[in-house]
Amino acid sequence: MAIADTSTPSFASGETRRLLRGIGVGLLAASIGALYVVFARWGLQHGASPMDLTALRFGVSGLILLPILVLQWRRAPAVLTGQWRIWLLVGLLAGTPFGLLMFGALQLAPASHAAIFPFAAMSVMGMVIAAITLGDRLTLRRVSGIGIVVGGLVLISGIRADSFTASGLLGDAMFVLAGTLWAGFGVLLRKHRLDPVLATAVIAFSALVTFVPVYLSFSGGGGLFALDMRVLLVEILVQGVIAGVGTLFTYASMVGILGPARAAIFPALAPGLATLLAWPVLAHMPGPAELAGLFAVIVGLIWAVTGQSSPVRR
Repeated sequence: MAIADTSTPSFASGETRRLLRGIGVGLLAASIGALYVVFARWGLQHGASPMDLTALRFGVSGLILLPILVLQWRRAPAVLTGQWRIWLLVGLLAGTPFGLLMFGALQLAPASHAAIFPFAAMSVMGMVIAAITLGDRLTLRRVSGIGIVVGGLVLISGIRADSFTASGLLGDAMFVLAGTLWAGFGVLLRKHRLDPVLATAVIAFSALVTFVPVYLSFSGGGGLFALDMRVLLVEILVQGVIAGVGTLFTYASMVGILGPARAAIFPALAPGLATLLAWPVLAHMPGPAELAGLFAVIVGLIWAVTGQSSPVRR
């Protein structure tokens, strides 16, 4: 009897610690996402184009993480060659196609739409794909939490009915597809128990050898060379180092801790945090609707994430 009584609290405390650790990593991932969004706007204000910033993100992170792939190849090449189809799919889901969809959508849809459609798709599709492929059931608590999160994103974005145009709808569809690819990336990580560091390196390198050459062939890198040195160095640090490496690694780690359905909710926190960070960086004071939206996202996120999780079906 004594053994049974002490084992239950121990298990519960272990699950609680795991949940708190996952929430901490998720908050860090969302904070990095907010930093990326705000300094992307800052870079655009100082002469950079979305394609310039995307090239920096992929190029710098790819070069930084290249040694990890080289070491892995020398130590255990079978880890890469034996699962090459899975690694190829990882690169397709979170690498160049994702970047091109987001870049193209920004040219077609208003900026306000970028604060809701990709993040709502990540959350909703992450939950749906995990339920279909991993048996992570759709609970009423999780679905209602996602609904609150999406409502908060609408408030944060300040989206208006007259912003929906023919080209804007195409951009919105591209945002949704990009968010769906990211959600699929999270499910793939969990299903095959992929190492977060190696997955981050594969994605960065795949984008380095695909997106960057196309960018250079079309632009010659002239946009980057024309930037003020201070702007270029800040964007190299934020886009290439912090966002390019940190976003992928923290998200991959969070998936391993919380599972893809729960992890997919945290990116929705990034637009709200970006409204707070935009105050000191861009001199944009958040309005009542933005603050209310951030509060709703936090409430929905806590409600959905702290609910009982389902065992993953092997």
